[in-house]
Amino acid sequence: MKVAVQGCCHGQLDAIYEQIQSLEKDNEYKVDLLLIGGDLQAARNHNDLHCLAIKEGPKSLGGFHRYYSGEKLAPILTIVIGGNHEASNYLWELFHGGWLAPNIYYLGFAGCVRVNGLRIAGISGIYNRSHYRLGHFERVPFTPATLRSVYHTREYEILKLSLLASSPIDIFMSHDWPKGVDRFGDFEGLYQEKPTFREDGEKEELGSPPLRQLLTTLKPKQWLAAHMHVNFSAVVSHHHNTLSSPPATTSSDSDASDSIETRFQAFNKCTDHQASVEVLTIEPIADGPHDVGLTYDAEWLAISRALHPYLSLTRVQDPLPKFTAMSSEIARELDWVKTNIGTNKPISDVQVFCRTAPRAGHERLPKNEPPLWYTNSQTEAFCAMLQIQNKINPLPTDEGSMNSPLGGGETRNPRKRSSHFNESKATRRR
Repeated sequence: MKVAVQGCCHGQLDAIYEQIQSLEKDNEYKVDLLLIGGDLQAARNHNDLHCLAIKEGPKSLGGFHRYYSGEKLAPILTIVIGGNHEASNYLWELFHGGWLAPNIYYLGFAGCVRVNGLRIAGISGIYNRSHYRLGHFERVPFTPATLRSVYHTREYEILKLSLLASSPIDIFMSHDWPKGVDRFGDFEGLYQEKPTFREDGEKEELGSPPLRQLLTTLKPKQWLAAHMHVNFSAVVSHHHNTLSSPPATTSSDSDASDSIETRFQAFNKCTDHQASVEVLTIEPIADGPHDVGLTYDAEWLAISRALHPYLSLTRVQDPLPKFTAMSSEIARELDWVKTNIGTNKPISDVQVFCRTAPRAGHERLPKNEPPLWYTNSQTEAFCAMLQIQNKINPLPTDEGSMNSPLGGGETRNPRKRSSHFNESKATRRR
């Protein structure tokens, strides 16, 4: 498959698709899939900008809202993960994954899908030690603190992904880099280009420790990352379930048969109206259907069912099960998935894009106000398929209810919230 990859998007979807079309014309090939490594900035309207964390300067809608509204259609299947500059309220609506816009699929806070035989897994956000072991406690409207903590990686997602180790992964996507991965490539060249990386890099502390753990556990064929705003590649050798730093010299009689390799690639960001796309040729590790498009991964669905009781919406994360204790539970849930859902269920058979928030220019709130929360029919459909509770954004049960996990009930009138939501397509589906 021809897979186009872009690092941080920074709202420049138009530039990305234009560059892909130019590459296709110049090289006479067809790109099958686009992967974006975060910072999509999927603001649907001006109210969503209040949920976008950027350091300074005015917040711009960027180009995503045109794809959300239907003014434009993504020309190729696009899979994205979240970074640290996102409309986090919208990404939370699709915590388990779903269509952000037609033909633009979000993997969720963590996820795994299949595309024409390719097994693609990924995780959103960046690492912060202070929030890693917490639950998903953030609420709309965000405070200055929760506006940032909401996109910090949690141990819950790392555990779920680590349980994918029983089957090979073709591509793993992350925004952050795994800790220490720079030492497997031209780190001196990297430090010359990015001098601020040297101190952490020389201490082997550059990057995310939990992602280092996932890299060791999953050993994917390809690992794609962004965040650092630089192109960088490395080859990571896995020896006996550990990462081994590359030796200073190589031996011609070294035995490579015990080594599994992961090719790590980080990609640069989009700048103003200028993309930085690279096109890779990737073949799937495992044989599988090649004509079904985007499908659920059965093992991931089993993991999602098994770990759902541990999804915490409070600051305190309930104790998570031990990795070794989950194998029999995952096996039971996988049998359930095979019986009730199947192994190659097309995602579009279950989750259909539906606008929740108003389009840009049609806001029902003043632009200087943060958004309301919305139940997303795609999350409802995903949870119904797995026969699990929608903890993310369930439909309000009564007008006085303040029980939404992301309701913003602390400062908002629930009647106003519910009335606003009832005008959306998502509620009309129920």
